[in-house]
Amino acid sequence: MPNQLSRREAMKLGLAGATAAAMGGAWALAQPATAPATRPVKGQARSVIQIWLWGGPPHLDTFDPKPEAGPDYCGPLSSPIATNVAGMRICELMPLLAQQADKFSLIRSMTHGNNGHETAAYLVQTGRDPADKIVYPSMGAVVSLFKGYDAGYKGLVAPYIVLTQPQGRFSEAGFLGPKYKPFATGGNPAAAQFTVEGIVAPGITRQRQEERRDLLARLNALEKAMPDDPEFVAAKAAENRAYDLILGDEGKVFDLELEKVETRDEYGRNGFGQCCLLARRLVERGIPYVTINNGGWDTHKGNFAAMRNKLPQVDRGLATLLKELSERGLLDSTILWCCGEFGRTPRVDKEPPWEGGRGHYGKCFSALVAGGGFKGGHIVGESDARGESVRNRPVYPGDLIGSMYELLGIDPDSTLRHPQGHLVRLTPSADQGVRTGGRLREIM
Repeated sequence: MPNQLSRREAMKLGLAGATAAAMGGAWALAQPATAPATRPVKGQARSVIQIWLWGGPPHLDTFDPKPEAGPDYCGPLSSPIATNVAGMRICELMPLLAQQADKFSLIRSMTHGNNGHETAAYLVQTGRDPADKIVYPSMGAVVSLFKGYDAGYKGLVAPYIVLTQPQGRFSEAGFLGPKYKPFATGGNPAAAQFTVEGIVAPGITRQRQEERRDLLARLNALEKAMPDDPEFVAAKAAENRAYDLILGDEGKVFDLELEKVETRDEYGRNGFGQCCLLARRLVERGIPYVTINNGGWDTHKGNFAAMRNKLPQVDRGLATLLKELSERGLLDSTILWCCGEFGRTPRVDKEPPWEGGRGHYGKCFSALVAGGGFKGGHIVGESDARGESVRNRPVYPGDLIGSMYELLGIDPDSTLRHPQGHLVRLTPSADQGVRTGGRLREIM
C-alpha cells in the first residue's frame, strides 16, 4: 500500500533518528547542496556578522539624533555626542562607539514603508516584498549556499549560525529548504556555563559523552549486520562528524572560558557583549555568516528607560567588536551590519499608557555597516529635520543586500533555481517594479 513504510525505509528512519539524537540536530551538516554557477565578482569579504536588533531600534535615539526637533521628538536624549569623524553625531549613550566611527558608516535613509514585525523582518533580510508568492531565502541562507560546503567550506560548525535564539518571525531559508536554516546555539554566553544546543550540554562531561557514543555503537545492530549499506555508511559519517564537533577541537570555538578575563570584561558581561565576542571567535574560524539576534527593541512603552538599559550594552559590545576585528586583521574580510526591521516613530508618544514610547516606523530608519570593503567614517543619505522621511538618497533593503553580496564576491544579478524549476533573481531589480536607490557605491 502506498502509505505503508517498507522495511528498508523503516530501518533508515530509525537509524536517522538515533544519529540525529547523538548529533543534537547536526544531521543537516552532512547534506550539502550545489550552489549555482555565476559570473565572477571581485569581493574581499569572507564572512558576515549581522547584528539584528529585533523589534526595531529608534533611529532618533541611536544613529540619527535630532535634538533641534525639540523634546516632542528627541525626548530626554537631547545631547548627542561628536564622534572621531567630523560632522557625525550619535546618541550620548554610545561614547565608546563614537570613538570607533572611523571604522563604520551610517545609512540614515533606509526605507521600505512596512510597519509589521514579520513582514518588515522578511523584507529587510531578503530584499523582497512579502506580498510576493515566492518565499525567498534570507541573506544568511544565500551566503550559506554560496560560501558553505559545496563552495569549499570544510568546518564542522555550521556555516550559518544564530546567537542565540532563532528569529522566529520568518523562514530564514525560504525556498532553499531546511538545509540552509541557521544553527541556533541556544543558551546564554554570559552564564557560568554556555550550553550550546547539541554540542555543549549542561552537566555532561566528556567521559559521559564518550560512554554514550559507545552505548549507541553497541545498540546499533542494524549497522553491524549491513556494514556496506550506503545509507548506513552515510549515517555513520554524519555521526562521526557530529562527535568530532562535540568532543574535538572545533567545538571549543564556543568555549568563552578560553578568552582572557580582561577581554570578556571589555565586551561586557551580558548576553549581547558575550555574543559579540563569540561572533569574533566564529569569523576567526572562518564561519561565513553569524547573526546576533538581540531582542527587546519593541519599545511602544517606556522607550527611554529601555534605551538607558540597552544602548550601553550595544555601545560596549559593538565598539569592542570593531576594535578587535581591526586589531586582528579581520575587519577587511568581515562585513558587519547592524539594524532592525524598521525604526520607530520620530514623535514620542507621551500619552498614557505609553509613558514616552515609540511605535513602528518603516518609512525612514538607520543602519550601520562596516568592514569587508565598506569604507568607514561616512554618512549615506539624510532624513528630514524630524527624522520622519528620507530627504535624499533612499536606500532600500535590496540595495544594501546587493551591495553586501557584491563585497562577498557573489553576483547580485545571478539566479537561483526554485524547486518548481524556474529561475529567480538573487536580488530584485527596477525592471521588476521594485523600488531601488542603487547599490552603495559611495562607500564600497
